[in-house]
Amino acid sequence: MFISATPDQAAGEPGTGSRQHAITAAGLTKVYGAGDTAVRALDEVDIAFEAGKFSAIMGPSGSGKSTLMHCLAGLDTITAGRVWLGTTELTGLSDHELTLLRRDRVGFVFQSFNLLPALTAQQNIELPMDLAGRKVERAWLDELVTTLGVADRLAHRPAEMSGGQQQRVAIARALVTKPDVVFADEPTGNLDSRAGAQVLDILRRGARELEQTIVMVTHDPVAASYAQRVVMLADGRLAGDIDEPTPERVVAALDRLRGAEL
Repeated sequence: MFISATPDQAAGEPGTGSRQHAITAAGLTKVYGAGDTAVRALDEVDIAFEAGKFSAIMGPSGSGKSTLMHCLAGLDTITAGRVWLGTTELTGLSDHELTLLRRDRVGFVFQSFNLLPALTAQQNIELPMDLAGRKVERAWLDELVTTLGVADRLAHRPAEMSGGQQQRVAIARALVTKPDVVFADEPTGNLDSRAGAQVLDILRRGARELEQTIVMVTHDPVAASYAQRVVMLADGRLAGDIDEPTPERVVAALDRLRGAEL
């Protein structure tokens, strides 16, 4: 059984899980190493991502953006603080409980696609449901593959598809379980500009049309501008928050952070 939040947490008091927030962190701290060699990758971060929105995490190299995503997704342990998925607190869950939570309530999209080469596109998409012993909702699957433009590629294996098509299949796989949140780690890093723009547009539509919560880590200001919100990190701390971002506003924010580091 997952550890649930208390009723006052469900009401959404500051620093607690909330039904309005897909993912919440309070005092999130991550330290690698110990003693003189310790590196504080995250330093008491308080952050919440609203359900049904497309958000991006950005910052200079070494700012902690990938570490933040891994801690929020339950892929990495935290040194201090608390993390909630909705009203379920991740802190203190066993490895088995975290595995079940990630399988049933979290979707992942990676730069490297991570499709199984021996499986067809449809088999790759349905894999999370097969692993969970659950039946695929055919109407939802049909809507996904049609929206993502891969309905005519379902019988193809990854080697028979372009990079952009493989990433769209990976997005369908992430969405097929109807997760509470999808984490995307540099999802356009291996794509050309045209395919990357298509994938980003799909992620944006996923939030606006399918009410999917998406949290994306990226180093690209243009990619970040597809999101509805951009969270800026520097030295493991929150350093800015941009609503309805444009590439120009994101670049300016990054330039200010880099200037502050000099």
